Amino acid sequence: MDDRSGGMEPESSSNDADIASVMGFSGFGKKARTFDLDAIFEQTRRTAIERSQKTLEDRQKEESQREEAGSSQKAKDKAAAVASRRQESDHSGDSSGSDSGSGSDSDSDSDSSSELIGPPAPPHHGPTGQEDFVGPPLPPGYRGSVADDDDDEEEEDSQDDEDDNPVKKIPDTHEITLQHGTKTVSAMALDPSGARLVTGGYDYDVRFWDFAGMDSALQAFRSLQPCECHQIRSLQYSVTGDVILVVAGNAQAKVLDRDGFQVLECVKGDQYIVDMVNTKGHTAMLNSGCWHPKIKEEFLTCSNDGTVRTWDLTSEKKHKGVFKPRSLQGKRVIPTCCTYSRDGKLIAAGCQDGTIQIWDRNMNVHTKFHCRKAHTPGSDISSLTFSYDGTTLASRGGDDTLKTWDIRNFNKPLNVASGLPTFYPMTDCCFSPDDRLLVTGTSVKKGEGNGKVAFFDRGSFQKVYEIEVANASVVRCIWHPKLNQIMVGTGNGLAKVYYDPVKSQRGAKLCVVKSQRKERQAETLTQDYIITPHALPMFREARQRSTRKQLEKDRLDPMKSHKPEPPVSGPGRGGRVATHGGTLSSFIVKNIALDKTDDSNPRQAILRHAKEASENPYWVAPAYTKTQPEPVFAEMESSDEEADKEPEWKKRKI
Repeated sequence: MDDRSGGMEPESSSNDADIASVMGFSGFGKKARTFDLDAIFEQTRRTAIERSQKTLEDRQKEESQREEAGSSQKAKDKAAAVASRRQESDHSGDSSGSDSGSGSDSDSDSDSSSELIGPPAPPHHGPTGQEDFVGPPLPPGYRGSVADDDDDEEEEDSQDDEDDNPVKKIPDTHEITLQHGTKTVSAMALDPSGARLVTGGYDYDVRFWDFAGMDSALQAFRSLQPCECHQIRSLQYSVTGDVILVVAGNAQAKVLDRDGFQVLECVKGDQYIVDMVNTKGHTAMLNSGCWHPKIKEEFLTCSNDGTVRTWDLTSEKKHKGVFKPRSLQGKRVIPTCCTYSRDGKLIAAGCQDGTIQIWDRNMNVHTKFHCRKAHTPGSDISSLTFSYDGTTLASRGGDDTLKTWDIRNFNKPLNVASGLPTFYPMTDCCFSPDDRLLVTGTSVKKGEGNGKVAFFDRGSFQKVYEIEVANASVVRCIWHPKLNQIMVGTGNGLAKVYYDPVKSQRGAKLCVVKSQRKERQAETLTQDYIITPHALPMFREARQRSTRKQLEKDRLDPMKSHKPEPPVSGPGRGGRVATHGGTLSSFIVKNIALDKTDDSNPRQAILRHAKEASENPYWVAPAYTKTQPEPVFAEMESSDEEADKEPEWKKRKI
């Protein structure tokens, strides 16, 4: 057996060589390399320890050299200062002073040549703590660290003043106007990155605006009606910005992607069931909705059926949870707005009876916080929003007030601001990115003033600033934290964006600098191009590289451009007569309309042919010449005698 195996070895090796040569690589059939991992790990550990020790020693040595260099630099600066004083006091001893100064510099340089790191400091560099200076020499007019300290102090003071005064952070120096339509802009949303803006209104339209893709014409790149003939009540991007929640006046909320295509439509519940927990969805008009701040698949809606429901994006057949706000008597109350807390653990709803009810997200039976008299009973709460720190809740009421609440003490409001009229059930409020200001809009009647955006200090709750927007009500307002820009929706169909070129980022700054692109007429009149990738070369159409050049060629072709035929010149050709033109109307004009015969008396014109018609009948008379019967007429009796013989009843009564 061993002999056979030994005898087969050279044959197998030759076969391996042949296979390797055919397949085109060498080393076929060699044994794989083996590694001693323990030895490699041990070697790596030792190398790391040696490197760390070497780095520590180098760092200690560098620090000691810096300290020695600092002492020598101080001595050198002192000598330079003494030399400059001598030069100013004694003009006659300039040469000696310069020699001594150069001697001192040379001595200090020779002393510190082995210790100083980097180029030498300038001669007028003062001893003000710049011993660790490393880099190129400073300019001759450099005043030392004293000037730097002064500039730093001024910058720090200005920065402190700006930090102390949050009004200076309001970006309102510039504005752009986006024309949504002619009716109220009732919903606005910005994606988390601030690249796209979505507006919705009472005209049922949802418009998409892309700041990076717009030019100075400020036109929306898409407009659609996702909910047909229902007013848009609320719009919001998800946490990741890939989908949009659309809440309209119907009972079914929709979720669209970034391009406006439908992703989800919530199911409608059974309106004949009394207990709304037992039905799968809302049964009445929606009022508001928002996304969960942490879970990207969950969103919240509230409706006139008296429920607040949570939904899952992956499950469209049924809601996820139901919360039912109740009055003091336990009756059903309609929620008008709803929101999540910043951490997503709480769900807050403002109701028609002026109450604010807050639930724990995981316990939907009893409320965790409840304020019965948050606003005037019977006034709809239009907006609720949590501060960025999560401890303060702001509410915008239908009683023309703006209030803030501490979650930890929910019995009475922290601050109240009154005299803020609102005519819309979705007038909202928001916090500034630094959490120091609270922003809301005011409503006005037509022709009675301008709508304003009011800014309140969160601590003192005094109105510190306001912006007059337009001669219409301010319905929506958003202060985006990344862009540092304020978006405002008005009652006359405008969406305004306020920004500051210095304090703001991207957003409106991207589109205002782009000139309006002129639309080329040649590029718009394009023809359909049929792509046939699998057709034979002889049947395949060449791809048009430039539509403008192709259309110019087609224009020269009389068949493709439908060029009209020129007028006939000469005796005529192709069945067309040149004397009378090529159309029936021209023939009639030439022969009938321009006839010189006088037809002023139509009776004479007809009787002119009477004699010829009686002698030579052409139409009716020739058809009855052979079959025409002879007429027989009764002879009339004219004698009076015969008339008298007639009986009385036959006589004609006169």
